[in-house]
Amino acid sequence: MDFFFEMLKVVFLGIVEGITEWLPISSTGHMILVDEFVHLKVSEDFFQMFLVVIQLGAILAVVVIYWSKLWPFHRKREGQKSAWAQISQKKVLGGIQRWADKYADMGKIILWLKILVSCLPAMIIGLPFNDWIEAHLNNYVVVSIALIVYGVLFIVIENYNKTRTATICRMRDITFKTALLIGVFQVLALVPGTSRSGATIVGGILLGASRQLAAQYTFYLAIPVMFGASLLKLLSFGFSFTGQELIILLVGMAVAFGVSILAIKFLMSYIKKHDFKVFGWYRIILGVLVLGYFAAKTILA
Repeated sequence: MDFFFEMLKVVFLGIVEGITEWLPISSTGHMILVDEFVHLKVSEDFFQMFLVVIQLGAILAVVVIYWSKLWPFHRKREGQKSAWAQISQKKVLGGIQRWADKYADMGKIILWLKILVSCLPAMIIGLPFNDWIEAHLNNYVVVSIALIVYGVLFIVIENYNKTRTATICRMRDITFKTALLIGVFQVLALVPGTSRSGATIVGGILLGASRQLAAQYTFYLAIPVMFGASLLKLLSFGFSFTGQELIILLVGMAVAFGVSILAIKFLMSYIKKHDFKVFGWYRIILGVLVLGYFAAKTILA
């Protein structure tokens, strides 16, 4: 019976992760609030690893939904136009170009290069300061303030955006410079409560991208970011799971995967006709509630 109730908690956490990872409302803020009321009977080290690695399930949802737009390797049809203006006469370079023409989509490879460029700022800043951030910023005060501040920014930016026309409406219109600047905005998400998707979507919109394109690029960008973060956590934890811990991790990932598919499809459908203001108001309300709850708990303790 105890194991059954633990599984119910894991399912609930998977649902929260699957929804909040993609909507710009901060998965960290929600997990802090949920952890206050829903405690898994596991070690603290495992739980901290679980909160990160469960994101792999959410990421697999992006891979499944956008596979045809992201996978760059496949055999091309006969007679298809070359991706190169001219095939080099040099044996090695010409061979690479002909191979790419036959088996690769250069547009998708270039997209992946842009995604990697977007990852650089967070890697450069995040990796050296990751332990410090977890020790000093992963608390309800910082999370609450970030929820409120970025909630206000969402509303302000959407009001400002009303009078603008998007200049970046196709994925190929994102330049390497734009990709790097979106990566700079992603650095803001190192502060817990900011929301990685929220920071990059706001950044994309401010740089001229349409809401749909900014959201879709954010989904793509999450793939290397979350795979990298999960791998680091697993390496730190040591891959030493008990049987029950492994079940908990796999169930959480599976639930996050299923819910993420629904959340991604909902968000892409929603923003075709609506802006992000509702998420801004939600963040403000949640931030005030989290701040008020923990402040009252501290006073009454």
